[in-house]
Amino acid sequence: MAKILLVEDTLELAESIRRELTADGHQVVLAADGQSGLDQFKCCAPDLIILDWMLPELDGLAVLRQIREVSAVPVLMLSARSDATDRVIGLEVGADDYLTKPFNNRELLARVHALLRRMDLIEKTIHQDKEPIQSSLTYGAIHLDAITHQVTLDGAELELTRLEFDLLALLMGNPGRVFSRAYLIETVWDEAYLPGDRSVDNAILRLRNKLKIMGNMIETVWGVGYRLRKTQ
Repeated sequence: MAKILLVEDTLELAESIRRELTADGHQVVLAADGQSGLDQFKCCAPDLIILDWMLPELDGLAVLRQIREVSAVPVLMLSARSDATDRVIGLEVGADDYLTKPFNNRELLARVHALLRRMDLIEKTIHQDKEPIQSSLTYGAIHLDAITHQVTLDGAELELTRLEFDLLALLMGNPGRVFSRAYLIETVWDEAYLPGDRSVDNAILRLRNKLKIMGNMIETVWGVGYRLRKTQ
């Protein structure tokens, strides 16, 4: 069971989602505006947040920006805005997934399950075969803290989306290992791989840019996928 914060100002929709999530075994905390959503986030420490874009007081993007200053909790953004540019903006600000209204509650539950599985998977990947359990990874000038979900480069904190964090954690935990695009899609994205899908390549490009000179350590293995170069 997960504790889920739902920030949605349309009462009928909020109640419908709450019923579905509760029936699925989750604890749901409701907030009807942006400021209330932030207040609930600070006091209830949710495992996942479902956040509407269009909210009174503070809109969803403003709420998301403030959350991302202190936390990497998974965020599923809801919006009636279907334009691709809006989707990109939401993901770039730090949303982990984006669902356009109207939607089927079964799809919502599927996305919630995927985000929670991804969170569990990356924690297991970071900690597997570590005795005692290792809560951080270091690779050159990059330091990744699995507890606070923070990454620093030469001591300066990097703003990574949760997807980028998960991808980097997987690579840092397995230097020298080659990961195929299909494996990364199925493991980090928790989706079925479709030939020609450029999601991995685009994510790697963004991650390399954020890592600056250290981004060159993420190597392309042509025809296969990507790996983090082993340090000498």
